[in-house]
Amino acid sequence: MQHRIVVLGAGYAGAVAAGRLARRLHREDVALTLVNAEPDFVERVRMHQLAVGQELRPRPFAEMFEGTGVALKLATVTAVDVAGKTVTAVDADGTTEAIEYDTLVYALGSDWNDQGVPGAAEHAHQIASRPGALRLRERLAGLAAGQPVVVVGGGLTGLEAATEIAEARPDLRVALAARGGLGDWLSPKGRRHLRKVVDGLGITVHEHAAVTAVTADHVTTAEGASIPAAVTLWTTGFAVHPIPLATALEITDAGRIVVDRTMRSVSHPDVYAIGDAALATGPGDKPLRMSCASGVPMAWQAADAIAARLTGGKIPNTPLRYFNQCISLGRREGLIQYVTADDRAVRATLTGRIAAVYKELVCKGAAWGVANPLLAIPTRPRRVTPQPTQTPATANTPA
Repeated sequence: MQHRIVVLGAGYAGAVAAGRLARRLHREDVALTLVNAEPDFVERVRMHQLAVGQELRPRPFAEMFEGTGVALKLATVTAVDVAGKTVTAVDADGTTEAIEYDTLVYALGSDWNDQGVPGAAEHAHQIASRPGALRLRERLAGLAAGQPVVVVGGGLTGLEAATEIAEARPDLRVALAARGGLGDWLSPKGRRHLRKVVDGLGITVHEHAAVTAVTADHVTTAEGASIPAAVTLWTTGFAVHPIPLATALEITDAGRIVVDRTMRSVSHPDVYAIGDAALATGPGDKPLRMSCASGVPMAWQAADAIAARLTGGKIPNTPLRYFNQCISLGRREGLIQYVTADDRAVRATLTGRIAAVYKELVCKGAAWGVANPLLAIPTRPRRVTPQPTQTPATANTPA
């Protein structure tokens, strides 16, 4: 009987995990199913480009996983029953199906987080998804010259979005509202370059300006300031999908699944969680941040651990650490901030055109790794060894 592996979600983490599992294991031994709501891979790190009208290369999963043994099921996951080892999913026709698994890889990722700020859900746009980016694209295209756009959030997503919009639409009045100082986590050189680019693009920066309310035509800060906004873009962080809250999985207060060093659930050993949906720790026992830079190595680790446990091999130890933060500042400028293993800025940076090219290569490399799962790992697949039946006494004991 084939071992049933079900991967939920085909973002960077889920798609990479599915492809890596297909490469590691004999297809005669496993039934590998990838469940995703959309038929194409979404390059989430490029949603700010999509929002300003740039066309992105389509990457159909049917082509990416052709010949790999990965069965693609287009459906939206609505529930996970970790006791019954089933996933409930609904396809585009409204048909509900219960998908059984022996091993589950949960990679449903995250969505935008309005932080409970009044009016944000009703009036703000988001670029955490392709539909959100396309709605913003339509709205921006309808703005007349001189109208104000406010990007709320001074993190990586906010910086990339504000500079992309300002470069693509220099006729608009673009502002950035940051809770802290502009790029205050960067090195001094990184902050200077960021300020130079932002000023050159004519972006108005409101520092130490926590937004406390959003309306159709302005945002309000904690200091009581009113910032005009024909369009508000909200980029203050991500929130995971609520599905784990309804399960018996051990999760954090924010709903992230708690995993061990191999990305295995600490409460349910037949469940692995990767990407934004999982709480994993890196160097210094610091939680990994929600990002593609975290999700891809988490996917490598989970896939390798699953394959090793099924084949009786030694579990590899994938380094879960950071090297740099890659920030695009429009199409012609960029900033590569080198960091310590636990993501703290060091003095070294790359700036300017070379940094923009570097960031573009990183984005292309990440997409290539997803689109070419069988070329990324030069190794022969291994045969699955018979697995002993778990008893209640050992069900929660990690291997």
